[in-house]
Amino acid sequence: MVGVCCAAEASFCVGAAGPIAMQLPTSIAVPEEVLEIARNLEEAGHQAWCVGGALRDALLGIPQSDFDLATSATPEEVQTLFRRTVPVGVRFGTVGVLDSRRRLHEVTTFRRDVTTDGRRAVVAYGASLEEDLARRDFTINAIAYHPIRHEWKDPHGGAIDIARRRIRAVGAPAERFREDYLRILRCARFAARLKFTVVQDTWQAAVAAAPGLTNLSAERVRDEWYKSLDTSESLERLAGLWQKIGAAAVWIPELRSPDERGAIDILQAARDREIPRDPVLLTALLCHQPAAVLTRLKASRAEINRAQSLQDAPVEPEGDDAVHVRRWLSKVDEISSDLMELWRLRHGEWPSWRSVVETIRSRGDAIRVKDLAISGEDLITLGVQPGPRLGEMLNGLLYQAIADPSLNNRETLLVLARELS
Repeated sequence: MVGVCCAAEASFCVGAAGPIAMQLPTSIAVPEEVLEIARNLEEAGHQAWCVGGALRDALLGIPQSDFDLATSATPEEVQTLFRRTVPVGVRFGTVGVLDSRRRLHEVTTFRRDVTTDGRRAVVAYGASLEEDLARRDFTINAIAYHPIRHEWKDPHGGAIDIARRRIRAVGAPAERFREDYLRILRCARFAARLKFTVVQDTWQAAVAAAPGLTNLSAERVRDEWYKSLDTSESLERLAGLWQKIGAAAVWIPELRSPDERGAIDILQAARDREIPRDPVLLTALLCHQPAAVLTRLKASRAEINRAQSLQDAPVEPEGDDAVHVRRWLSKVDEISSDLMELWRLRHGEWPSWRSVVETIRSRGDAIRVKDLAISGEDLITLGVQPGPRLGEMLNGLLYQAIADPSLNNRETLLVLARELS
């Protein structure tokens, strides 16, 4: 195993193919605001180390500015030392420190687990940095860097695993997953985001532990699902990992099968940075009955309603001509952009009728009752009684205006209304 690595020292591991090395950089760019927090902690007699995903990403050449700090100071000492703090997770040892720009940086006390139940851990302070790193999920996330002394600590060979592009649990994989079953979903997220391979014993332990995912709260699973959709380099790989690792069977059985996804150019879509990482849209792309999925994950009512609309709406017009497109828009107006985006995701290109939609919108053609040149009050003036008949007449006038937009003027519609009455 690799212990302390000073500046520019290499981490070594002996594998089947012989020694493998990763040269750790002499230093990495850490924001001045984070350095200032670290200096204050060190000057007060505490240890302060950069830890977590920002270090992993820095070693992969992925720009990062959101560095977390681990410290020997207790949460109370951190709150006393800094004037502006936020108790983001004090009972788990984490205090948010606000810098001069009011950006929040998480500072977490060195911890060791006392008890765990697969959902949350009871932690104790007074641990060493080494103990703190030992309780982390994967070796690639169990690296520490001292931003002042430019010293590295990598007791579990995380730098080597980054070099070999693999995900490996810290210590005994089965124990890590039993401590917190969310780590199964994090394993899938990192593999999909970084295009890393999960080593065999870690993968087998994750699959074996998958039934324990039922112990998680819907909110934690939802947040992890959304984060995975937002960061995955390949949504196809993400969906496949959720199914193979056993997470889909527990939480999202509506996830489309590989054969069904074969018609969806998800990989191309994921590479297209113009495509928004919208969790509702991508859940609708990847799943049958997305509203049921988001309901189970306790998404917001607005998100569930939007997913239900996407699920129920006709996915495309019956024809590419303007009349058919206007009729389609009259049914799906508020989610028409979402439906066109879904088409693009599934087929790798915009639908042929997108230009017709743009022309209709630019001309201001009537597609809703409120777009008509007359109102219900005009019909009442003609003698139509308020009630169902009034609505039927307005819809009838809209139907004619959709077929022929030139009819949508006050005089013509009044004539047509007299004929209908």
